[in-house]
Amino acid sequence: MQTDLFFDQTLLAKYNTSGPRYTSYPTALEFHDQFKATDFASAVSNSKNNELSLYVHIPFCHSLCYYCGCNKVVTRHRDKADIYLDYLVKEIKQKASLFDGYTVKQLHWGGGTPSFLTKLQISFLVYQLKQAFSFDPQLEMSIEIDPREIDLSLIDHLHDLGFNRLSIGVQDIDSKVQEAINRKQSTAFIASIITRAKQLGFSSVNVDLIYGLPHQTLTTFSKTIDKVYEMDVDRISLFSYAHLPSRFAAQRKLRDEWLPNTEEKFALMKLAIERFCQYGYEFIGMDHFAKPSDELAIAQREGHLHRNFQGYTTKGNYDLLGLGVSSISAIGDSYSQNEKDLKQYYRAIDVQGQAISKGLNLTEDDLIRGEVIKSLMCNMHVDKRAIENKFSIDFDHYFTEDLQSLTCFINDGLVVLSDQHIYVDQRARLLIRIIAMSFDAYMKQHLNQQRFSRVI
Repeated sequence: MQTDLFFDQTLLAKYNTSGPRYTSYPTALEFHDQFKATDFASAVSNSKNNELSLYVHIPFCHSLCYYCGCNKVVTRHRDKADIYLDYLVKEIKQKASLFDGYTVKQLHWGGGTPSFLTKLQISFLVYQLKQAFSFDPQLEMSIEIDPREIDLSLIDHLHDLGFNRLSIGVQDIDSKVQEAINRKQSTAFIASIITRAKQLGFSSVNVDLIYGLPHQTLTTFSKTIDKVYEMDVDRISLFSYAHLPSRFAAQRKLRDEWLPNTEEKFALMKLAIERFCQYGYEFIGMDHFAKPSDELAIAQREGHLHRNFQGYTTKGNYDLLGLGVSSISAIGDSYSQNEKDLKQYYRAIDVQGQAISKGLNLTEDDLIRGEVIKSLMCNMHVDKRAIENKFSIDFDHYFTEDLQSLTCFINDGLVVLSDQHIYVDQRARLLIRIIAMSFDAYMKQHLNQQRFSRVI
């Protein structure tokens, strides 16, 4: 892979604006509170799918990472998780009754920190899920873990329960960076977790890294990249730190002068992409890396990569059911989200028996544009004839105005437009969100709002 093609400074500076990550189209900004439980039930009954991906949100963390913008509850009291699990089980039972005939092919626990739960609590939740839903014998089970508050035996326990994929929050191994973001952890212990997971036969281990954190330099981040390579992980998620202290109070603890400037942050990203590709990983989408033998890499090469609320995936063709506070579902032609506040989540379960707070029924236009945007985000290519055949439209006529908005990209050699295809040049790999925005019918009303992170 010619990584030098990704880093044309002039083009990146020209187009580096804010935009959605497109884990859905329309984005969550379009969800509204007129979407009710009856709409959700209708979406399930009208869905043409009978395969399900489950996402379970565990919001608790032992301590606050100052960079974090996730939905979480920071507490040292594990008994709070017992209360949460009681409510979560109520939701599981209510939702499961709607999915009779579905087979769960994929289960992912995120947060927060799912490893906040004790072994007994984890076992209890797995049991409740398997009692409520029909699971495929070849189920893909993944969980996000925080390496700071666990012991190595947890990996064995997870394996015994059927988990076969791990995602570990690393972010950075440098002690000064860790101290600044309030995330002190042992690199040696992280390596031992990965080694143990491989010994037990986990099919995939992912680590998360973040560039743009306080005190990061090319020298320190280079050591982090090299250490991750030594750990021989299967996948790496590389995220840009979005400094939005007006939205996330904890980020106010990070002084502006600690942060890399724009040029330094770009250099950190460039370093990571070049180094991981040199190490033999394939660059997936805009922020993931995977070994060539990994199913993500294979799906991208074959043009079958998907993208949903969990990011890049090979399982995006399943209905997605989110369980727990703030979780998002994509069922049939609908999106929905649970209450984001924990107390409101509990109250909704008590009063209504379910916790959906908002959502959206997708229009035909949403579905058409969503297919185009997904194709761009995943494969950097749109087959016009495939879209025409699927939706019975004339592509060029339907998207007359949108295609005109590609003119600047075409003039800069970033997009090639033909009678049957739209091709995105590799030099636009890091700008794919901006190109996808050309097909976003909702974007005009958000252009002057600080609702999205910058693409680089």
